[in-house]
Amino acid sequence: MQKKELYKLIGKNIQNERAKQGYTQETFAELMNVSWSYVSKIESGVLNLSLGKILEIADFLHIDVSNLLKI
Repeated sequence: MQKKELYKLIGKNIQNERAKQGYTQETFAELMNVSWSYVSKIESGVLNLSLGKILEIADFLHIDVSNLLKI
C-alpha cells in the first residue's frame, strides 16, 4: 500500500468515527482547537499525521487507536 492510500484510509476512518459520534467537521475542529480546513485535510488524506496527533484524535473520540489505523 502506498503512503497516499494509507493517509486517505486513516482520514476516512477518522471521518467515520467523528460522524458516528455526531460531530460535524466544524464542531470537531473547534473542540480539538484546530481549523476546519485542517480537519478537512486530515479526512481527505492530504495531511501526513504524526502518531502523536492520531493518538490525540483517538483519545478525544474515546476510541482505541486501532480503530483509526485499521486497514
